[in-house]
Amino acid sequence: MSVVSEPVSDELLRRFDVSGPRYTSYPTADRFVEAFTADDYAQALMQRRNGASAMALPLSLYVHIPFCESLCYYCACNKIITKHHERGAEYLRYLVREVDLHTAVIGQGQVVSQVHLGGGSPTFLCDDELRELMGMLRRNFVFAPGGEYSIEIDPRTVDPSRLDTLAELGFNRLSFGVQDFDPAVQKAVHRVQPAEQVFALVEAARTRGFDSINVDLIYGLPKQSPESFDRTLAQIVQLRPDRIALYAYAHLPERFKPQRRINTLEIPSGAAKISMLSRSLAALLAAGYVYVGMDHFALPGDSLAIAKRQGRLHRNFQGYSTQPDCDLIALGVSSIGRIGATYSQNAKTLEEYYDLLDQGGFPVVRGLALSRDDLVRRSVIMALMCQGQLQFESIELSHLVDFSSYFAKEMVALQSLAEQGLVVVDDGGIQVTPQGWFFVRAVAMVFDRHLQTDRTRAQFSKII
Repeated sequence: MSVVSEPVSDELLRRFDVSGPRYTSYPTADRFVEAFTADDYAQALMQRRNGASAMALPLSLYVHIPFCESLCYYCACNKIITKHHERGAEYLRYLVREVDLHTAVIGQGQVVSQVHLGGGSPTFLCDDELRELMGMLRRNFVFAPGGEYSIEIDPRTVDPSRLDTLAELGFNRLSFGVQDFDPAVQKAVHRVQPAEQVFALVEAARTRGFDSINVDLIYGLPKQSPESFDRTLAQIVQLRPDRIALYAYAHLPERFKPQRRINTLEIPSGAAKISMLSRSLAALLAAGYVYVGMDHFALPGDSLAIAKRQGRLHRNFQGYSTQPDCDLIALGVSSIGRIGATYSQNAKTLEEYYDLLDQGGFPVVRGLALSRDDLVRRSVIMALMCQGQLQFESIELSHLVDFSSYFAKEMVALQSLAEQGLVVVDDGGIQVTPQGWFFVRAVAMVFDRHLQTDRTRAQFSKII
């Protein structure tokens, strides 16, 4: 595993200021097809049920809660803006139906080692609704001791008493959406939340013994500057969360309607964004954070940093994980799951999601059954993305291919990255260098057959 000890140069950041997939899966979700149906998903679940080895592995659960009380202009998530909290109760009734469909196939009592509530704002649900949701999940699944049980939090919807409820329900990891502490930036993106409020909540969470606290930041938002973001970074270093996710804002108003409310004249220039990133990397590394990879930082004692050092990182649709590679059951509108060699996605609108469940079937509307080539390339890409290294022999033994001939074109393309000092290639395998770890997406993209075919990258975020 590569160890990053120094920040990357501005020159390299500019050179790799290009778009590319985040590789929470391979193939990526833009390759899903409607030809993959709810029946195909049910078949994948039955194959898991009938496969003794698969059934012995723990599951991961993702639950999408789409509701938010107010609109954040930068948001690209699937969400529903409403102040009608009674909609949460209706949504829970349909989540129960979806879980019942799963247990009818794979049975109750499957062991789960990871649960993540995302959105939207999961804390849109009241305490009793969160109790109902977690109680329903625990009645149908067995939560493994030592698992990761996390929830995304809008600080504007939580107080210390709600943190008590989350601890009571078994959540051990919290993720706070901060984005930026600057009041002018917060006003420009319609998400005003004083820094003092976040500091108080994080302190309250620590006193309640949560294992890990994450904070999300975004650079490139309107009215940001390198100097203003320096101030936010200084506050974050003072706050000292266990993990930090640092994302680049991608302005795609043609795809995400809320972004049309952003004044494009207030968006920082490309040069300013590069400066923000460079200064962020320097500040966080100087503060003692480990660069885990793909926008993620963690304190050395956090389980994510430990997993990186020990070569145990994994990757799923929620990003990096310490949990072993496993099937992921995704519940709720628009959620994406993985069962065996398949990916699937639920209906993206609440109306269609409800309608499909009313008809008695899974609300899956698209997905993908992976080909042999997809499986080989997934192994290669995930080894690079998670371990930062690849042994040719392991791929050859697992997939019965000759690496040098199977990936002949890719190995030629990789030479350019080797010449730039991002990877070292020898007879035994590929090693991502400490500098190359910042650009690991660029290394993985070399092995992406679908990306090679059409080179359509505009829909992806920047790789740095």
